[in-house]
Amino acid sequence: MKNRIYIKNLKDFVGQEVIIAGWVDVRRDQGKLVFMDMRDMTGLVQCVILPNHSEAMEQVKEVRTEWVLNIKGIINKRPERNIKEGVLNGDIELEITNMEILNKANTPNFDVTSDGKEIGEESRLKYRYLDLRRPRMQKNIRNRHHVAKFVRDFLDRENFIEIETPILTKSTPEGARDFIVPSRLYQGTFYALPQSPQQYKQLLMASGMEKYFQIARCMRDEDTRGDRQPEFTQLDMEMSFVEKEDVMEVNERLLIELVTKLYPHKKIQEIPFPRITYKDAMEKYGNDRPDVRTDKNDPDSLAFCWIIEFPFFERTDKSDNPNTEGEWTFTHNPFSEPIKEHKEWLLEGKNLGNILTTQYDITLNGYEIGGGSIRAHQAETLHKVLNIIGHKDDDIERNFGHMLNAFQSGTPPHGGIAWGFDRLIMLLENEPNIREVIAFPKTGEGKDLMMESPSSVSDKQLKELGISINKKN
Repeated sequence: MKNRIYIKNLKDFVGQEVIIAGWVDVRRDQGKLVFMDMRDMTGLVQCVILPNHSEAMEQVKEVRTEWVLNIKGIINKRPERNIKEGVLNGDIELEITNMEILNKANTPNFDVTSDGKEIGEESRLKYRYLDLRRPRMQKNIRNRHHVAKFVRDFLDRENFIEIETPILTKSTPEGARDFIVPSRLYQGTFYALPQSPQQYKQLLMASGMEKYFQIARCMRDEDTRGDRQPEFTQLDMEMSFVEKEDVMEVNERLLIELVTKLYPHKKIQEIPFPRITYKDAMEKYGNDRPDVRTDKNDPDSLAFCWIIEFPFFERTDKSDNPNTEGEWTFTHNPFSEPIKEHKEWLLEGKNLGNILTTQYDITLNGYEIGGGSIRAHQAETLHKVLNIIGHKDDDIERNFGHMLNAFQSGTPPHGGIAWGFDRLIMLLENEPNIREVIAFPKTGEGKDLMMESPSSVSDKQLKELGISINKKN
């Protein structure tokens, strides 16, 4: 909009005529005067319409909150008695001389000027475009952007490159349940949505990229589990020619700089971050994501902690047959490298319960915010791990042949990490769950109440895909 001034900059235009555009935040009639607080993405300003501006006074009679206006007016200093110290534009007001109604608004379904915590979450998610107007949500989403930009700039200086990996990929049996996408051109076959870019980032190391990162969307078709989302965001990174200490060092330095620069009011409890073995964490705290804060009542205390020396394998749950020990499964993912001292055990398939992996998790205030490892980069290592967890040779070739072939082409040693980006922002913003820092989240049951999804599709679409629905009661 030509010559529009952002509200945060109005203090520089005292005595001048300006044009602003935004939403009516509050409207107050006081006899012959009408006051309105106007807001845009940068802040609020108090506006006043005086009786001598008859056209504007006539226009404002129908204006209500959340209407979108284009306003012309003069910036005046407030009288000394009306100055509000410490508030943006607390010492000025805009005298409206003319206004244009850009769009009217129905009465909002709820108050968008409060912090929203008094409103039912279902209503907030159904009308999320309204909910996002409130100052707290604006702050959360804008700060999320600042964190993402800080990470990108930091990693760029460290010679990482950001590479996008596919969203349509292959279903492979190494993690949670996949979301699958039917192929129209090759009926009866399916793509999978990525649970993480794990295989692609390792293939990028095989490609000689050496330092990769991505702020990646990940999808997992999981049952309802507390503060989970079917789609979420990771900060994903991978590095070639590194050992565990190299990956941990760059991530610790990034987290320290991020907090120091963007959240200077917060205090990191201990630098360098303490390290606790998995064994000690389980014995002392009963879990592998301990809250090591000395003062849990201080919301600005950040207690980062590394958890190391994880077991590579654990027995699967055979509760349906308690007389057997069960088979082996991985504790984190099958693509990890064992510690050097235990590599021979792995290849020989012995002492499986005692093998330690190069896994390292970063925790914050009782939450796991990231996890990574040095990866298997030799075909025989990955093949052996997949055998141990129950995959037959034919299945390994069908599901992971591309990885094994890549590892046989000269893949360097490499390792990396993935942060739970939503969870990190949640903790930095002192929010109770990740839905408060995601622009358009789903409910805990995986529903999008605003778009009303998941939803049915037409018979024509199903026919094109060669799919029929087995309808249940």
